[in-house]
Amino acid sequence: MVSRTQKQGIAKVAGIGIVAAVIVGAGLHFASAGEVAKAPAGNKVAAAGAQTVNCPTVRGRFANIPAQASAEVERNLAQLDEQIAEANNRLAQLAVNPQGGPNFIQNAILGPLKDKRTAVLNRIATAIGRGDNNRPDPQLNLATCGLNGNAGNNGNAGNSNAGNAGNGNAGNAGNGNAGNAGNGSAGAGNGSAGAGNGGAVAGAQTVNCPTVRGRFANIPAQASAEVERNLAQLDEQIAEANNRLAQLAVNPQGGPNFIQNAILGPLKDKRTAVLNRIATAIGRGDNNRPDPQLNLATCGLN
Repeated sequence: MVSRTQKQGIAKVAGIGIVAAVIVGAGLHFASAGEVAKAPAGNKVAAAGAQTVNCPTVRGRFANIPAQASAEVERNLAQLDEQIAEANNRLAQLAVNPQGGPNFIQNAILGPLKDKRTAVLNRIATAIGRGDNNRPDPQLNLATCGLNGNAGNNGNAGNSNAGNAGNGNAGNAGNGNAGNAGNGSAGAGNGSAGAGNGGAVAGAQTVNCPTVRGRFANIPAQASAEVERNLAQLDEQIAEANNRLAQLAVNPQGGPNFIQNAILGPLKDKRTAVLNRIATAIGRGDNNRPDPQLNLATCGLN
């Protein structure tokens, strides 16, 4: 038979156990509330409370896509989602480690995102035009994105495109990688923006990137067209960066790290994605994916 004293001891132990359980439960709850959620791209995180981009829907806005253009259109739609995932990742990093002035998000994230989306919309229109000889309006009004107030509305659901496939960043509408001796740029001395949207300003800096063409050997015939498209994107990325540097020469902005944060850093990210896509295309062709040579991704300044 249990004595009164033993009952009191058991009650105390039980009470301590209940309090401990409550404390542990509360601790688990608080930890869960502060957890960092995975972003769509699998290796990118969205910090709690971070802003996210909000972009217009592109899927379904181009009618009568020829069958021979559908695969290329799908790839470009997927790139739009990856661009959004990349932008959300940068916003998440800013939420944890703020940097830049009041215009940093516009200059370093939303502005480059608009440029990349513009390039993708042009590529979609061009692909459709090749299929039926009737290039549609690229609908560049869909290029501009805004911001959602917090994480969880990551700009993908209902307002973007195909699922989060691929490598993130597709560059810009291609016009070849030829003539890029020593610095990977379109045109002589990489001074002019080749996309037809702005020329080099006298005295403006330009980017200086390693040559990529010719660095991948033994490209299978079935991969050559895709490799060429990606090489062309590298030139267009350089043209876009040169155009932004030309704008800076006319209208300076940002602090001492602005060019690195807003131009060279994003350019490296985009080139990294293209180099990975080239290696993947070659690997699909011969089941032997080569080194993507990511050391070629970093660019300097002339």
